[in-house]
Amino acid sequence: MKAYITEEGQFKLKDMQAPKVGENEVLVGIRVAGLNRRDLSIPNRIKDENKNKALILGSDGAGVVEEVGSNVKDIGVGDEVIINPALRWEKNSDAPPKGFDILGMPDHGTIAEKIVIDANQVELKPAHLSWEEAGVLALSALTGYRALFTKGQVQKGDTVFIPGAGSGVATYIVQFAKAAGARVIVTSRSAEKRKQAEEIGADLAIDTSSDWIEELKDETIDLAIDSVGGATFNRSLEVLKQGGKMVVFGATTEDTVNLDIRAFFYGQYKLFGSTMGSKEELKELLQFMEKHTIHPVVGHTYPLDKVDEAFSLLKDNKQFGKIAIQI
Repeated sequence: MKAYITEEGQFKLKDMQAPKVGENEVLVGIRVAGLNRRDLSIPNRIKDENKNKALILGSDGAGVVEEVGSNVKDIGVGDEVIINPALRWEKNSDAPPKGFDILGMPDHGTIAEKIVIDANQVELKPAHLSWEEAGVLALSALTGYRALFTKGQVQKGDTVFIPGAGSGVATYIVQFAKAAGARVIVTSRSAEKRKQAEEIGADLAIDTSSDWIEELKDETIDLAIDSVGGATFNRSLEVLKQGGKMVVFGATTEDTVNLDIRAFFYGQYKLFGSTMGSKEELKELLQFMEKHTIHPVVGHTYPLDKVDEAFSLLKDNKQFGKIAIQI
């Protein structure tokens, strides 16, 4: 089968042996896979002893079940499913349990014609989603759902502030927050991305390079959700109301920030870390999306033989929404 892999630090398309199904597993013929920023960093995270071994990239995907193991009862051949990339995290908890991993390292990922995965790691595809929408859904949507609802505890009437409007997670958070009755403010350096954010529901989109304090002087920010890291962390904190919540789930810039701890404790702020989410939260997320007829924002779609171009777009951070790979 054809698969997009990393091997000896290089990305490439390669013929790989088709996987075999274990007794508790299912074989899924992938229709669409989705790219995530974590895919770019995988070659640098592989241990030296495994550098020469081909690893199939990708965490997101959706497809049709082609074979089931002897112990599988609830999933059948022909079922249309979404891959859950949050491995071995069943119930909602304060933090991921021991043994938690994200699909795509060290396990083979989704950018391939087929994948074998534990039957517990698939969910039925919502009928209102296209294959492209379903294929880019789980990682970013689950990350956004947990950050907004489980950690952020957003309420109707809250104002949510999201730096970086173009990321896949941000597009989900905008739509989820609006469906929950919140006011949503985003930032982007790109005028086009600001416009696109408003088109999917953002109430206000400001230039990342502007003076946020001045721009938001008439706003009350109840919840800030930041994934940019060092470049925006303190700026987000400055516009957050006293006693407000801040959720951090990523760091696309610097991992380390300098924090004025006195200003922090005088402001009575609440700071939460978040990452991915549980199977329980994924089920809640899919129900939420069906109830509100929410569709993922698919900004770009590429065929499997053009994945190099898709990765270049992702690396340059020029996309708005998710990047889908048709398999």
